[in-house]
Amino acid sequence: MAEIVAIKPPEGPVAARLDRGVLRLTLASPPANALSLAVMATLTAELDRAKADKSVRVIILAAAGKVFCAGHDLKEITLHRADADKGKAFFEQTFSACAALMQAIVRHPKPVIAEVDGLATAAGLQLVASCDLAIASHEATFCTPGVNIGLFCSTPMVALSRNVSRKHAMEMLLTGETIDAATAKEFGLVNRIVPREYLNQIVTKYAQTIASKSSLVVKTGKEAFYAQAEMGLADAYAYTGRVMVENMLARDAEEGIGAFIGKRQPQWTDE
Repeated sequence: MAEIVAIKPPEGPVAARLDRGVLRLTLASPPANALSLAVMATLTAELDRAKADKSVRVIILAAAGKVFCAGHDLKEITLHRADADKGKAFFEQTFSACAALMQAIVRHPKPVIAEVDGLATAAGLQLVASCDLAIASHEATFCTPGVNIGLFCSTPMVALSRNVSRKHAMEMLLTGETIDAATAKEFGLVNRIVPREYLNQIVTKYAQTIASKSSLVVKTGKEAFYAQAEMGLADAYAYTGRVMVENMLARDAEEGIGAFIGKRQPQWTDE
């Protein structure tokens, strides 16, 4: 039996479990698993803690119940319409917290994988799109339905439009219609679709494969991937050339190349 090196009880909004370098963060507020301020604060705090924890090498975002994440907590938001400013300050706080969470995922030094089973809608879809990888069950569905309730999914659009083509993004944003897992894969929103009964097993295998690599090299590569994507072609090549030179000087690059030439398994030091 695999050793569980750390575990947090699931009674909070997010359950945390660490096993063999893989930190599993599970949204634990079914049925909606909505991104209330408390949930977003907890997720952000867990991600922050994982940065400095050397035992964490890969992060999985999952959810309990039949809905992956229904987006923002509309009941919580609606309650604040009774505030003196009609909720403006709370709305600003909510969308600021959401933006910080999504950027924390993208800028995190460790890979983050979304394990999606059920509906991911609005900011829930944004959460999936912000992850480095997304693996879904055949039953997973996705949508940006804000246009149907008078609130265009403008912030989810940021992550969505960085994952799928403009035409596909606009199709989802303008119609508000739900797409199935096969369409999400066709659009480029998810990497793979697997049977529900094997979802956890396959995502864990992906995570453990990545966890077996040098964490320094993975961190270097993830950071460079997102940085170069925002640059022009010439700047991207100049930047990644500098990154590769620094990477070549790292101990793990020397070890990895030496192991390849010597036909042996590398011994990573993460340096």
